Amino acid sequence: MVRSARAVAIGVLATAALAAAQPGPATQSAANEAATARHFDRIKANPPLLLAFLAEMPKGGDLHNHLSGAVYAESYLQWAAADRLCFATATLSIVAGTCDTAAGRPLVSAVLENATLYGQAIDAMSMRNWNRSLNGHDHFFNTFGKFGAASNKTGDMLAEVSARAAAERVSYLELMLTPDGGASAARGMTAGWDPDFAALRDKLLAAGFHDAVVGEARKRLDEAEERRRELLRCDSTDASPPCRVTLRYIAQVARAGIRESVFAQMLGGFELAQADARVVSLNLVQPEDAVAAIRDFPLQMRMLEYLHGVYPAVPITLHAGELTEGLVPPEALRFHIRESIRTGHARRIGHGVAVMYEDAPLDLLKEMASKKVLVEVALSSNDVILGVRGDRHPLRTYLRYGVPAALVTDDAGVSRSTMTLEYRKAVEEQGLDYRTLKRLARNSLEFSFADAQTKARLLSDLNTAFRAFERKPRTANPEP
Repeated sequence: MVRSARAVAIGVLATAALAAAQPGPATQSAANEAATARHFDRIKANPPLLLAFLAEMPKGGDLHNHLSGAVYAESYLQWAAADRLCFATATLSIVAGTCDTAAGRPLVSAVLENATLYGQAIDAMSMRNWNRSLNGHDHFFNTFGKFGAASNKTGDMLAEVSARAAAERVSYLELMLTPDGGASAARGMTAGWDPDFAALRDKLLAAGFHDAVVGEARKRLDEAEERRRELLRCDSTDASPPCRVTLRYIAQVARAGIRESVFAQMLGGFELAQADARVVSLNLVQPEDAVAAIRDFPLQMRMLEYLHGVYPAVPITLHAGELTEGLVPPEALRFHIRESIRTGHARRIGHGVAVMYEDAPLDLLKEMASKKVLVEVALSSNDVILGVRGDRHPLRTYLRYGVPAALVTDDAGVSRSTMTLEYRKAVEEQGLDYRTLKRLARNSLEFSFADAQTKARLLSDLNTAFRAFERKPRTANPEP
């Protein structure tokens, strides 16, 4: 049958009208996001439903994660038992040496069979069952010495944090660790101090610093990553999801050490980041209120300023403002964040809790927003260490002034937290809505120090994951 020209025209117009009535991909995506946001508003006051929602939600990356503090105490006890280490009952610590039950140093394997002692060990090595009337700051930082003897299994630790990240819909980790095993610190001690930073750098490099430090770090990272692949079966045809979690490393600098050691560790971090793409930055660790950290803070910022001039392509992230009133004299609260940005050239700030105690804090917030300095927000850590939570936490103030932020775990094993629980605190204690959570997740990749190609892939994968998450049907009325 031959159709008339008029019939054909009508058919074409009808098809075009039908196509126009169908929402395009962008329109449909926006509609799905809006529906998900409405669903979130309905369930956010229901803790079980909120937890289920957040557990499934894509979360991007974790930019502030101390590897040794990310591992749960249970794992350290299991590894210590396998290595036949001892447990000092007087200090509730894993220790090396000769075990002697009568002398209060039983095998760790015996601790695993003693429910009371096992529970005490976990409580001592973490913030589990911590009494809020006691000193959370000291208890937190003292935990690291209690499991330190079992924390040399870097590959096993990488496997654990990768598995947990994958289960939580986290696709990228920047892990703080000491990649050279202390080689740079030791060489700094040998070299001694020279207030002329250029001369001190030249002295260290002339003594074979680069080859020794970079070589040792690469060897350690190679071995750790190979062990991770082995444990997670990453080289098999059915590689597990944790294998797809992208890992990068941040070199730790122990800020509470003597000045020559601190400078050498900084130099090692810059040299390594320049030589090995796996190491993307460096950061000052240890308590910001430690005696040497307070005394030498201006000196350490000047060290960073000099080294940044030599290695301008290496990005810097710094712990700053992990302080609160009473912990230090008021003077120490007034400049750490500002100087970390201006003199230390930090592109990201870890914690930033004390921002409102800084001189001209509102101007500082505007400066951070203008320079796009991201704040790595660790809600659980700030709560247990500093007692800062709820309305006293500056997260909402940062967001109000346009300062980019991302949620981080800091030391999830010690805090007994997870990335999902950090998001829950952001909702329950900070009142954040769905779109803000989504923006924080995207920030965690946009402000990462991954190379451009890796970052583009991660962001594309995150967008795909969010589209799939938002396409899922939501119950119209989840309340009973």
